[in-house]
Amino acid sequence: MEAIKISHLTKTFGDLRAVDDLTLSVSQGEIFGLVGPDGAGKTTTLRLLTAILNPTSGDAWIMNKHIVREAEALKEEIGYLSQRSGLYPDLTVMENIHFYADIYGVPRRSRDPKIDELLSFSNLTPFKNRLAGNLSGGMKQKLGLVCALIHTPKVLFLDEPTNGVDPISRRDFWRILYQLLREKVTIFISTAYLDEAERCNRVGLIHKGRLLAYGTPLEVKKLMQGTILEVCPSEPRKATTLLRQRFGAGLVSLFGDRIHVVTQEPDRTMVQVKGVLTGAGLKVFDIRSIEPTLEDVFISVLAREKGP
Repeated sequence: MEAIKISHLTKTFGDLRAVDDLTLSVSQGEIFGLVGPDGAGKTTTLRLLTAILNPTSGDAWIMNKHIVREAEALKEEIGYLSQRSGLYPDLTVMENIHFYADIYGVPRRSRDPKIDELLSFSNLTPFKNRLAGNLSGGMKQKLGLVCALIHTPKVLFLDEPTNGVDPISRRDFWRILYQLLREKVTIFISTAYLDEAERCNRVGLIHKGRLLAYGTPLEVKKLMQGTILEVCPSEPRKATTLLRQRFGAGLVSLFGDRIHVVTQEPDRTMVQVKGVLTGAGLKVFDIRSIEPTLEDVFISVLAREKGP
């Protein structure tokens, strides 16, 4: 069953097409990742799907409820964690949770077991009397998630929930999301982190409001044209500059201390890469072909969009 169905959804602000003819679907009980850089249209998409904004054109249904015609009924089905914290810093963890429970109309007599369950699985029980303003960034995100789940939504929308959060808190947050999947909650998450997208059942790559690719991570990776060579050189930044001058900026990307080079002729390019770098006095510790990451695919698709 489709939990989310989007058909030709468009949102314009003056001359800006923030969301451009978006069409996709998300099955019930899956985690879908909308992936793209800042300004790609991710937040606007989530605001449309949560009935905060009305579309310029197109339609979308969440659990068979239309985002415009049935907006009020829709809010009972969804939870939404925005980029901007909706927490009250001068209230405790428990007071924030009860505040959101009141907003969603969760009966007092039935909310305590739910609150205990949510605090336990988010590891916030020891902090329930702490002021929200005194929580770490990771714990604030967990509390925001608890508040979004207090009314037991069927579909959860998360707008870059781990942006600026430390790696350990990111890992804990994803552990919680996987627990929710086991409870058949459908999750729609936006992120700029391509490594997080690898964790989703399906992903959509979005840029300037347009959906460039859509499918499972494996299906999207098959869109990669060419082979990825991973180069491990001395002085990676200098090496990247040299290789971009030789092969073009769109085909060479720096990943930490390694460089990815896209090529249609891997054997020939290996020889050329070694020649360029050793000729400049740099060492090449290793060079080999690897499976593409989603980040490689995204860069490749963008390069094709821009054209020669």
